[in-house]
Amino acid sequence: MEATRLRLLSTAFSLILLLDATTAQMPGFVSLDCGGTGNFTDELGLEWTPDDRLIDGKITNISVANETRKQYQTLRYFPADDRKYCYTLEVISRTRYLVRATFLYGNFDNNNVYPKFDISLGATHWATIVISDANTIELQELIFLALDPTISVCLSNATTGQPFISTLELRQFNGSIYLTQYESQFYLSISARINFGADSEAPVRYPDDPFDRIWESDSLRKANYLVDVAVGTEKVSTKIPIDVSSGERPPQKVMQTAVVGRNGSLTYRLNLDGFPGFGWAFTYFAEIEDVGNKSRKFRLVLPGMPDLSKPIVNIEENALGKYRLYEPGYYNISLPFVLSFRFGRTSDSSLGPLLNAMEINKYLKKNDGSVDGSVIASVVSLYSSTDWALEGGDPCLPVPWSWVQCNSDPQPRITKIELSGKNLTGNIPTNLTMLSGLVELWLDGNSLTGQIPDFSGCVDLEIIHLENNQLTGELPSYMAELPNLRELYVQNNKLSGTVPTGLLNNNLVFNYTGNINLYKGGNRGNRNKIIIGSSVGAGVLLVAIIASCLLMHKARKNYSKQGQLEHPMPAQRLVSSLGDAAKDAAHCFTFSEIEDATNKFERKVGSGGFGVVYYGKLIDGKEIAVKVLTSNSYQGKREFSNEVTLLSRIHHRNLVQFLGFCQEEGKSILVYEFMHSGTLKEHLYGPRTYERSISWIKRLEIAEDAAKGIEYLHTGCVPAVIHRDLKTSNILLDKNMHAKVSDFGLSKLAVDGTSHVSSIVRGTVGYLDPEYYISQQLTDKSDVYSFGVILLELISGQEAISNESFGVNCRNIVQWAKLHIENGNIQGIIDLSLGEYDIQSMWKIAEKALMCVQPHGSMRPSMSEVIKEIQDAISIERGAKAAREGNSNSDEISRNSMHSSLNMDLAASENYLSIDESITQPTAR
Repeated sequence: MEATRLRLLSTAFSLILLLDATTAQMPGFVSLDCGGTGNFTDELGLEWTPDDRLIDGKITNISVANETRKQYQTLRYFPADDRKYCYTLEVISRTRYLVRATFLYGNFDNNNVYPKFDISLGATHWATIVISDANTIELQELIFLALDPTISVCLSNATTGQPFISTLELRQFNGSIYLTQYESQFYLSISARINFGADSEAPVRYPDDPFDRIWESDSLRKANYLVDVAVGTEKVSTKIPIDVSSGERPPQKVMQTAVVGRNGSLTYRLNLDGFPGFGWAFTYFAEIEDVGNKSRKFRLVLPGMPDLSKPIVNIEENALGKYRLYEPGYYNISLPFVLSFRFGRTSDSSLGPLLNAMEINKYLKKNDGSVDGSVIASVVSLYSSTDWALEGGDPCLPVPWSWVQCNSDPQPRITKIELSGKNLTGNIPTNLTMLSGLVELWLDGNSLTGQIPDFSGCVDLEIIHLENNQLTGELPSYMAELPNLRELYVQNNKLSGTVPTGLLNNNLVFNYTGNINLYKGGNRGNRNKIIIGSSVGAGVLLVAIIASCLLMHKARKNYSKQGQLEHPMPAQRLVSSLGDAAKDAAHCFTFSEIEDATNKFERKVGSGGFGVVYYGKLIDGKEIAVKVLTSNSYQGKREFSNEVTLLSRIHHRNLVQFLGFCQEEGKSILVYEFMHSGTLKEHLYGPRTYERSISWIKRLEIAEDAAKGIEYLHTGCVPAVIHRDLKTSNILLDKNMHAKVSDFGLSKLAVDGTSHVSSIVRGTVGYLDPEYYISQQLTDKSDVYSFGVILLELISGQEAISNESFGVNCRNIVQWAKLHIENGNIQGIIDLSLGEYDIQSMWKIAEKALMCVQPHGSMRPSMSEVIKEIQDAISIERGAKAAREGNSNSDEISRNSMHSSLNMDLAASENYLSIDESITQPTAR
């Protein structure tokens, strides 16, 4: 069985890649030029081969400015359907490899619709490929221990555009630098591999690194947003050889450069793709300066994690000499998405810290695949030359083969085999009887011979179709004992003998006609049961089918007519209708009550597109805000109706309280609680800016309040509510400066079971989600985009749109802020009126804001994720404030807040690894 399984896997997609040392740089090197047409050697000396043995997909040429490498002038793309498309690579079992896939879109389909799809390694979801720039290469790398003779790399689940791939590479390791005690359960997903002190932006890779790892230059700051570099950081280098020992340590060229903190510190911030989570993290040091009698001692400082910041590094002493590699690190450490770290000089050191390189990988939980994988592999191996047998990968995960259905268990079982009319010959494969979860078996319309095997172990079988084959022998008696069987078709075969009586007496759809030597035995039994075994029975079946078709045709016509409404229903019922549920839920004020409360609309406190807002006070002393609709247009009345309908059913401490409405005297009026401190907009850059500026921690607390209100709309309401007009003027502040979200005139209810709502674009310029504007498909991520703009306003104190504030040719706060943040110049956007603040919390919010305003909604976080990041920033600020005020417990406050947020994220993750304290101690290899 194992041998046949190996034969199957080795032919998946007809792509066998022999790792022959005579045709590769090193044993285990494979470089596939996807869509290419011939072999070539690139400028690095890597030998590329085309993937022309792959029979699926189509190939095309692309042209991208400044990209001259031959492997990026072609690609292979696949249909956006329910299938997965796999490459199968031969490997050596119990050997470690790096697999790398790259994707350069180049607008190959001339649609300018950026693709989004999944890539998997076998049954394990590896990553979601999200293309956000047609001219930028997206790269994914994974380190794994091979446990089988082949691996499958599969593309599937396209949600936009078509799946495609530019290159696929395999690199074999010789040693055990990436050995971990988890490698049978987890892969290592590369998150950061940085060469510090690099003399150019070009990465170091093959042939300098014999294993062709890509060491990104720290000069290329966009790689992982490596920013926040300490003053006094200098690059140093040497030509003297570095003793990196043997194996897969960083290459000598990487270790010959470094950065040194002349002022006593090296500080950096970098984004870690795939985190928060548990990871493998190592730093690499070599003393490459002539230090003479001076000492260089320093320690790593991780904010909020003092227990991990104790060990002292003395490179020359730890490495047992100069120009030798020392590599301390952690095999299992919990890390956030945004990692801030510092190397600080100890008090007894005369030189600042030095850093050569760093490597961080995330643990990716392996999926063991379907229970029936080996069984179905042995079956498929019998038909290895047929197209349907070459789909590759796991039969169920991440998506099933086109002729297979599986259940939804974490380790799924095959429930349906559908091989009707596939030209199958020979006997029915006996291994199919080992699929214990099988519910449906469709093998009809083939040329199968021999006897029907024993499926008595498949107790879940409900449907069996074996008709129109050349099967011989008797109809097995066990079929009458299958407890769930309800449909059995064996007609038009060469079966013989007597039909088991149990099949005639069961409540079963059963057809055995066309078997001239198969006879009915026993009593037919209950005439009301559906038994098809004679020409009369076949005639009855034909009549039943014709009648059923007629009824279905008539039903379809009626259904079609019902679906064509003469006057489509409005999305929301107008509250003016008597007996409306919204009217019952909300208090209905009389116009005279409103006049008395406002002293005949004496004090105007605000205005907007909807109308004018007046101050009022009810008889019981409660202060109110009265919003009067100025437009009697259909649009205005619809927004009024919308707001009453929504506010009557949603209640949250961070949403402005709706008190009631009034529809009299031809006016439409909404009544709310009065918010004494006005709008957030007024405090940031409006008439209230003459008052004392809102501190950074208060801005964070306002952001947290507003985010909680939005999160309630998205997750606490059924169906969910999409606000659609989030902006600083719709965030109101009470007398204690607590924030509440207001103005629901443009809000929409999400439709249950759908990912978006088709909607005419509404909103405010500057806050409007560009994806929503283009597609008119509204999602909760449209609100996330608007909230990202608000976060940028809180940081900068600038309006979302300005003709003067953002420089020449830039009117949009997103474009302006993104340029500064990605270049590491956060100081260039911070509001000058802010007092003291912790730069770490500022960076945390700035980077979360950039994630919120990503061009594609799928790339944006949820509001729940945004809230966690804001709460972390608040904890950092409180810890920093306590430190400034001399609170000795500030480190503990910061540490506890950091760990609580990390643990909350990780506990909800399927990839959870419990931390063993012995493992999290630093390790030097």
